[in-house]
Amino acid sequence: MKKTLLALFAVAAMTGSASAADLAARPYVKAPMPAPVANWTGFYVFGGGGGGLSNADQSVVDTGTGTPLTITQRQGGSGWFGTVGAGYDWQFNGTWVAGVFADGQFGSIRATIQDPTLGITGNQKLETSWAAGVRLGWLVAPNVLSYVNGGYSGAHFGQTNFTTLGGTPVGVHLNSYDRHGWFIGGGVENSLNIFGITSPGWFMKTEYRSAFYDTKTQDQISDATGLPTGVNSIRANSWNQTISTSLVYRFNWTGPVVAKY
Repeated sequence: MKKTLLALFAVAAMTGSASAADLAARPYVKAPMPAPVANWTGFYVFGGGGGGLSNADQSVVDTGTGTPLTITQRQGGSGWFGTVGAGYDWQFNGTWVAGVFADGQFGSIRATIQDPTLGITGNQKLETSWAAGVRLGWLVAPNVLSYVNGGYSGAHFGQTNFTTLGGTPVGVHLNSYDRHGWFIGGGVENSLNIFGITSPGWFMKTEYRSAFYDTKTQDQISDATGLPTGVNSIRANSWNQTISTSLVYRFNWTGPVVAKY
């Protein structure tokens, strides 16, 4: 009986020692690292270009009385432009980004202007414009921002020179003018750290924008005298749609930040 008890104690002791050895031999496993989080807060500048469409709802009215002489019809055109700008973003709640920005555009986006009562036509050119607004975005990924924007806009339209339908000048024009309105748009901005290329701080954004400018009535002006002809005036608004791609540089960008322990 004593021999049996001694044998059982020996087996138990050996089992306990083996278990302790197994526990001691297990390697230390570090806690998993949190997912990387990028910091979008800070200043940025950008420049690029694109193409646009211009539409105008227009009619001809009597200069003296303002009586409509034609129905309102939509005329359109297209063109190109360049853009430069700057802004500041704030990142909050982890994946949301809000910011303010301002930019300017320059180029040649044309829309047709016509007076069917006189059989004349011309091109109205959007030469320069500017915008100031806000944007709100959501981080699809740490380095990719999807956003919407909106705000106030101004535009300068160049002189419109009228010709016959065959292209012969008729000595009548519309003066250049400035208009103000509002815009709304949206786009995607992403880091250029792709395909194994490292470019800290450099981003690319592609944006769609619609800008709306109020109706303006303009007298037809004689090229010879610089005075209104006193016959007809053109009443038109302007709606411009653009798509642009810009290169962006963020001054504070350090890439995804990983918490340290």
